[in-house]
Amino acid sequence: MVFKVEAIQEEQLFRALTFQENDVVFGGTKRLTELIEATLKILKADLFVVLNGCIGELVGDDTGAVVEEFQKQGVPIVNAETGGFKGNNFIGHEIVVKAIIDQFVDRYAKPNIKRRNGLINVWSELPFQNTFWRGDLDELKRILEGAGFEVNILVDNNSGGAEEWKRIPEAQFNLVVSPWLGLSIAQYLGTKYKQPYLHIPVLPIGAEQTAEFLRKVAEFSGVNIKSTNDFIAAEEKEYYYYLEHFTDFYAEHWWGLPSSYAVVGDSAYNLAINKFLVKQLGLIPSTQIITDNPPEKYRQMISAEYKKLDLDVSAKVAFLEDGYEINDLLQHLDYGHRPPIIFGTTWERDTTKKVGGSIVEVGFPASYEVVLNKKYIGYRGALSLLEKIFTTVISKSA
Repeated sequence: MVFKVEAIQEEQLFRALTFQENDVVFGGTKRLTELIEATLKILKADLFVVLNGCIGELVGDDTGAVVEEFQKQGVPIVNAETGGFKGNNFIGHEIVVKAIIDQFVDRYAKPNIKRRNGLINVWSELPFQNTFWRGDLDELKRILEGAGFEVNILVDNNSGGAEEWKRIPEAQFNLVVSPWLGLSIAQYLGTKYKQPYLHIPVLPIGAEQTAEFLRKVAEFSGVNIKSTNDFIAAEEKEYYYYLEHFTDFYAEHWWGLPSSYAVVGDSAYNLAINKFLVKQLGLIPSTQIITDNPPEKYRQMISAEYKKLDLDVSAKVAFLEDGYEINDLLQHLDYGHRPPIIFGTTWERDTTKKVGGSIVEVGFPASYEVVLNKKYIGYRGALSLLEKIFTTVISKSA
């Protein structure tokens, strides 16, 4: 869903969009009313969302009352109280989603909801936060549909837009594919619509992880078990075809790959990449740095996942947000006798040079790569990640 305001008359637009000192002192609800009215004159949309920020919440502006007046007129609009002091983008995302469910989806929910076996609501990566989120969600939808399921992916080009949100109550269950983001949404929907949920903490990367992921979904749903196994067989045939032809190169250049690594990123990508690097490439994890500031109640569960990366392989985790602290830790980690490979962002590039390592940018900002629909999860994403890793290492040694 994309929301925008296009220019009408310059004076009217200025009056509608300008939030001045007078509005802070005496309240901005009148200005908000003008803005919504101006927007409705120039823009047709299936859904509008009003986000209240720090100033509005601190001075007590009742944006909900303003929005409610338009809702009574049949305007598809919702209000979300998203003052920055409530948390970061991840927390704000869950607030907005719950607001849409309460104020928009509920309007279309029938008293006797008919469940559709095989229809899944997917809650996973945070849209717009990760450089590769579009490609990742495309791949997530592709593999689930390939296994025979219907998928409400809910955001971006491959979703059905507002109509797909209306179908949320019809889903057989909710699927949470992340360590914690989306979990409270699934629990909320369980209370509201009596929907069960399946929580799989690890985004699947590579054949082994993806097959395990799809079989868990099929087992939980009780449907599409044969089609799931058929899809896995077909995808693995293609996946291992490319890996087979990669082995000649790997046998010659494996010695050039760093033996240890660290990942800097949000918990979903961090955990997924760790699982792949340990299981697929046999690399040795150093301390892993998680940057999305997960709520305290989830941190023990997240840390536990790093204790079972593979048989007898575990890693320590550090929950850090401050860029200085992150780079200071990276600079002082023990990577063994060879330079490491760092999976992070542009902000870790200089530190990686200091420790003589290679960097693969897997998060925002990724300033040295143009990304359209690249993905790093699933079967196809794993091949892209392998290409990126070895290209980076070879380029550094050239």
